[in-house]
Amino acid sequence: MNKLIRNGRSVSILFLFSCVVSVHAQDSLYYMTPQDSIVSDNSHHLKLKTLVVPTVLTGVSALCVHNGWLIKQRENIQDRLSARGEHKVRFDNYMQYTPTLAVYGLNAMGIKGKHTFADRTGILAMSYAVMGILVNGMKRTFKEKRPDTNARNSFPSGHTATAFMGAEFLYQEYKGVSPWIGYSGYLIAATTGYLRIYNDRHYLNDVVAGACIGIISTKFAYWLYPKVFTKSKCHQTTVRAIGMPFYNNKTLGLNISMMF
Repeated sequence: MNKLIRNGRSVSILFLFSCVVSVHAQDSLYYMTPQDSIVSDNSHHLKLKTLVVPTVLTGVSALCVHNGWLIKQRENIQDRLSARGEHKVRFDNYMQYTPTLAVYGLNAMGIKGKHTFADRTGILAMSYAVMGILVNGMKRTFKEKRPDTNARNSFPSGHTATAFMGAEFLYQEYKGVSPWIGYSGYLIAATTGYLRIYNDRHYLNDVVAGACIGIISTKFAYWLYPKVFTKSKCHQTTVRAIGMPFYNNKTLGLNISMMF
């Protein structure tokens, strides 16, 4: 089990790669060219009914912070799923970024996604901004104690939100090529969420809320982006983007700077 967990990051990357190879071998591949309109494609149409389930689940998850009966059920689940301080793993700190990095990796391999580099990076930056506001705002509001420490920033799970934000990003960019590419991203995101519970860093309701927030953030960014940057501005303005990874206090991340 430990050996499998230590190799989990490699397994997740190989799983994505295998999905890509199986799709690349088919004759029915469909690519959108960089010139395809960011305004005209239907991924930028926000359907309110797609937000009902994640919004309701987030609300129910929030109730678990203060409702006595729900807290007891949450503790029972935690006892069954978590290691309670034993045999913790660390690669969930890195796995959360795998779906997002896969989008740029697939494009580098020649398997084009739905948008140009500038447009998808703009959408990603908006997704991160929305997610960051929601996650950090709720952490400061609820101040839920973590299962393994006295830190009061457990609800919702930021790692899970990042993973599902990236999974939805991967799905939106590649559902026209093959939805299985996006599904693999969701599998990796779900694994990230489970490991947050296994490592005793979060409760189940933290993870569920984080997943919903990640998905909502990306959907909202896809809807908002073409309204902020019109078609002419998207495709006629020179956009420069610089990505710089950082590592601080055992946390790995990516800073993105864009100049329009």
